[in-house]
Amino acid sequence: MNRYLKWTLISITGLAVLLFVAFKVMQSQTKKHSPEERVTFAQGDTEISVFYNRPYKKERVIFGELIPYGEVWRTGANEATTFSSNKNLRFGDQTLPAGEYTLWTVPGPEEWTLIFNNKQYGWGVGFDGKASRDPEADALQVKVPVTRLNQPVEQFTISFEEGMEKVLVLAWDQVRVAALFE
Repeated sequence: MNRYLKWTLISITGLAVLLFVAFKVMQSQTKKHSPEERVTFAQGDTEISVFYNRPYKKERVIFGELIPYGEVWRTGANEATTFSSNKNLRFGDQTLPAGEYTLWTVPGPEEWTLIFNNKQYGWGVGFDGKASRDPEADALQVKVPVTRLNQPVEQFTISFEEGMEKVLVLAWDQVRVAALFE
């Protein structure tokens, strides 16, 4: 009996190690096609950070085809995009409390909805391919207009612009959306 238990434990441990290695290989292969990026914004004592994965266009039609209009998108690839701020932020007449959120979007041909969600998710989609966002945990939703670009953006990009106004920008393919905040 003792010998049987020993070989069972060795087999289970070996299987666990094999599964872990397979997961890490799969993860590294996925990251090659959509590398990780962290973009930050710092002004005065306000610090904002966005962590996301950046897929490539690769001659595909992105919005309306690869990413359907009117459906929640994880706003990048792989893990859900995270957004954190050490200060309360105002988007229009709404306040996003300081904290860490996941950032989701609902793309449309003329307008997008940016969604800041209180929950953290291990991956951006479930096994069914749908966004894993829990709408009950939404902290803030902001509608922003779409600007069409003359030249396509090959790799999905999130950035910040500052000048007279502070702006969170998402751009990919021939689409740019910009959310003003203060």
